[in-house]
Amino acid sequence: METPLLVIVDAANVVGSVPDGWWRDRKGAAERLRDALAVNGAPGIAEPVEIVLVVEGAARGVASVEGVRVESAAGSGDDHMVALVAARAPGRPCLVVTADRELRRRVTELGAEVAGPRTVRP
Repeated sequence: METPLLVIVDAANVVGSVPDGWWRDRKGAAERLRDALAVNGAPGIAEPVEIVLVVEGAARGVASVEGVRVESAAGSGDDHMVALVAARAPGRPCLVVTADRELRRRVTELGAEVAGPRTVRP
């Protein structure tokens, strides 16, 4: 069986990429992103995938749903995503969805690929 691609989504960065009033309800915005990921997956990315949505701050406490595991970062969401990349099985492919330049640098140093928010939010 093929090892699924680990897709780690930076919820704050993806939600913040569209000025749709997300700042009034950060948790609700993260839940809408989670639900869209559960329905649409990661368009343009070949299956199988395991999607992990990382939330932080006011969005903490968003529950996982079938197809999307949600992880609430205790502190920095960026640090949590880097830890997830570092902890994956050796050789497991990983894609981090974010536009954050520093986070992109940190995860690519660990062998992850990166893509922008439009990958999951057209």
